[in-house]
Amino acid sequence: MRELERYYRVLDLEPGASLEEVNQAYKDLAFIWHPDRIPQENQRLREKAQKKLQEINEAREKLRSLKTKHQIPHHSHHSHHSYNSYQPYQHHSPPPPPKKPQTKTTYQSPNPQSSNSRSPNPQSANHQSPNPRSTNPQSPNYEPPKQNPDLSGKDFSHANLSNKDLSGRNLSYANLSGANLTDAFMHKVILRGADLSEANLFRANLLLADLREANLRNTNLIGADLSGADLRGADLTGARVRSGDRLLVKLIGANLSGAIMPDGNVHG
Repeated sequence: MRELERYYRVLDLEPGASLEEVNQAYKDLAFIWHPDRIPQENQRLREKAQKKLQEINEAREKLRSLKTKHQIPHHSHHSHHSYNSYQPYQHHSPPPPPKKPQTKTTYQSPNPQSSNSRSPNPQSANHQSPNPRSTNPQSPNYEPPKQNPDLSGKDFSHANLSNKDLSGRNLSYANLSGANLTDAFMHKVILRGADLSEANLFRANLLLADLREANLRNTNLIGADLSGADLRGADLTGARVRSGDRLLVKLIGANLSGAIMPDGNVHG
């Protein structure tokens, strides 16, 4: 009986929860802890997430097996549908279609030499032809544009930055109010004092981000990963972080000292 209660606790459920509640809790937690949402270089967190995912799978299988045996035995063959092989994550959140090349050039400066330079020497032209620089992300010769890391104080209010890679960029005191940052990769981004009020950070990766004194009022943080982030003095008043009583934001190792929490209380 204690083992059964442990399975309920793994899924953040009260003992006796319905099969529907078990399935919903499983989907929520598997989404949050899926290792694919953690950068490849952070092996420690990836291993921790994988272990947590295995515990979630086991709890769901045990509870589902018990309930289907007594309630709906003919559905028992669904018990093999799990996130253990990572396939369901791709199933529920299919990868976006390939982006058009122009979406990759948001921060790209044109290189006049790549299109206008001509050599009067045929041998010189032939020497350059085997490996031309390509602006097509699908090309094997593609070189990503060099980015200016300093975007401090810039105005990106209500901008569509969905799926953008802003990792390591300096966006301190930038205006990102109302911006769409869904699925944005913002690993180690600097957002100190930035205005992110009412921005959409759904599933954004903010691992180790600097969010000191940032304005996160009424921001959507559902599914966001703020593990290791510095949130000292940040204002999260009214921010969306829960679905019912379930916390849907990763805050492992985050520093919340002095932060104003969504309920208005100051974190000790």
